[in-house]
Amino acid sequence: MQQLEKPTGHQRKTHSESTTGMVIALVIIATWLTSLILLLSVDISHFNILTLSLAVLWQAFLYTGLFITTHDAMHGVVFPRNNKINHFIGSLCLTLYGFLPYEKLLKKHWMHHHNPASEKDPDFHDGEHKNFFAWYFYFMKNYSSWGQMLIITIIYNFAYFIVHIPRTNLTFFWAIPALISSIQLFYFGTFLPHREPKDGYSEPHRAQTISYPVWWSFLTCYHFGYHEEHHESPHVPWWQLPDVHMLKRSKISQN
Repeated sequence: MQQLEKPTGHQRKTHSESTTGMVIALVIIATWLTSLILLLSVDISHFNILTLSLAVLWQAFLYTGLFITTHDAMHGVVFPRNNKINHFIGSLCLTLYGFLPYEKLLKKHWMHHHNPASEKDPDFHDGEHKNFFAWYFYFMKNYSSWGQMLIITIIYNFAYFIVHIPRTNLTFFWAIPALISSIQLFYFGTFLPHREPKDGYSEPHRAQTISYPVWWSFLTCYHFGYHEEHHESPHVPWWQLPDVHMLKRSKISQN
């Protein structure tokens, strides 16, 4: 398993003895799993368009929570006491999210942190695919694989033909939420924070914060929009980013 960068002394004191990250991770996993099982078993014909839309968005939100948990595991803050357990939770969430290889994404994510918004950044566009849609498809191409597509196809057909889960339920509550989540994560976690501002990038992190109110920041992408703060303090878990953001704003207002 790739070694994580070591947190500072202050960060080590703050997080190493805490189990909060593990509790939050387990709640997200359990809520996603329970919600998925229930939604796959309901009679979708009883849903009106509003109920169906809310159910899809709810499941997409939980999918995003799985990936954000993986992201925190990559920074060693899901369960700092035990690196193996921390990485196991991250790998589990990434498997549930979309059967993505944890080791590969871990390596790419630290490349992103070391070389943000540059040609060495695997999350960045290639200089040509700068608009949202082109960049999104370029981004997804770099992280998707035929093996992943094959596994998803096999599980989808097994669930439909063998377990007899309705195709509509699988589509609306398993496939579509995962797609929405990928767009959500890309838009709030890559496109908005790392697209080049009119006045050029601010070094060294080349990231900008999307300064939403805390409640909206949580709903949009688990505070991933506080992105400059994340790059400045990568060992702070997602649920503490609002505190870092508020502290930073307070210091700026005092100067």
